[in-house]
Amino acid sequence: MKLEYGYTMPKTLLNKGTGFLAGYTHSLNPYTGCSFGCSYCYVRKMPVSTFRGAEWGTWVDIKKEAAELFRKELRRAKSKGPVTIFMSSSTDPYQPIEYKERVTRSLLEVMTEDPPDFVLLQTRSPLVERDLDLLLQLKNRVRVSMTVETDLDEIRKRFSPAAPPIQARLKTLKALKAAGIPAQAAIAPLLPSSEAFPELLKSVVNRVCVDDYFMGDGSGGRRTRSLNLETPYKELGMEDWYHPHAYRFMVERLKRVFAENQIFISQKGFEP
Repeated sequence: MKLEYGYTMPKTLLNKGTGFLAGYTHSLNPYTGCSFGCSYCYVRKMPVSTFRGAEWGTWVDIKKEAAELFRKELRRAKSKGPVTIFMSSSTDPYQPIEYKERVTRSLLEVMTEDPPDFVLLQTRSPLVERDLDLLLQLKNRVRVSMTVETDLDEIRKRFSPAAPPIQARLKTLKALKAAGIPAQAAIAPLLPSSEAFPELLKSVVNRVCVDDYFMGDGSGGRRTRSLNLETPYKELGMEDWYHPHAYRFMVERLKRVFAENQIFISQKGFEP
């Protein structure tokens, strides 16, 4: 699938944290669009996607001169009180084009100069390891939340074929742990996995968040239902995993190896 890249000059970068992200003062998106194009992504049904007129996953807009704008906005926001940032809410901050464009890195550089109270980096990309030097400077003001929806790469390929392999993400979490960077594994959304999944996660993180379509798409599952995601579960003979109570089954598995205070459910797991 051909990807189209464009450049934009944003008028603002920091958006007020609302809804699912009400625990944050702001959200921050270095890019618009997402080349991973996961089949289950709720952003497919948000205005940023529906008004585009092109399929989600086929385009990415790169925000030019983002660091200078962010520096001003961050300073202004901090003058009004505590600043907590969720990065990112409608894209992955580590798009493959980030290797070249370094927009996310430039924003993190601003944060090391003038730190917010907290920033959560939500990603599924091993590229986050490149920025270890900056994350170390932010210390306990940062948490990396790495999406690991399953331990079965054949399942990952069925739902998000353009996303990085599961093993690469686990390897990145291991590197973050070794460096002392606060991190969690986000089983979000909940995809079918093996019984060994909790043990695998325990070797690389001490914090796990479980989320699903029904709690986590910002509309009580309505956006997800319109994506007809029940079909692939049925085709795989795994429809039990597509159920509002399926997350409880996963939590019980996790409790075998994680302490209860290391397991978070949906919104709580993503809050500062």
